[in-house]
Amino acid sequence: QVQLVESGGGLVQTGGSLSVSCAASGKYSTINVMGWYRQAPGKQRELVASITSGGSANYADSVKGRATISRDNAKNTVYLQMNSLKPEDTAVYYCYCNAEISSGSSTFIRYWGQGTQVTVSS
Repeated sequence: QVQLVESGGGLVQTGGSLSVSCAASGKYSTINVMGWYRQAPGKQRELVASITSGGSANYADSVKGRATISRDNAKNTVYLQMNSLKPEDTAVYYCYCNAEISSGSSTFIRYWGQGTQVTVSS
């Protein structure tokens, strides 16, 4: 099992910046991908950004140029820095990871954090 604990989030004004972080713990062999989804009221959950253990990052078009995802493999922690925030960035942000529980199994299971609210006021 893997536990993901998020921190950060909160209320910020339009144009401001915010950081969220997520630390993984528990019993697993390796984590390959970590990242963030978000879900706004009445909308589907959407991918914001992801990063591999090797540092390759992927961003949603809506946040490209405004978001930076990073990762500390030693701490099993992923970070998301967002700048130039817009009201449409308001959502619950969920951390996730794909973890291999048994070494060599090549079976990865997705785990989710509890979510952290980000609200951008206009």
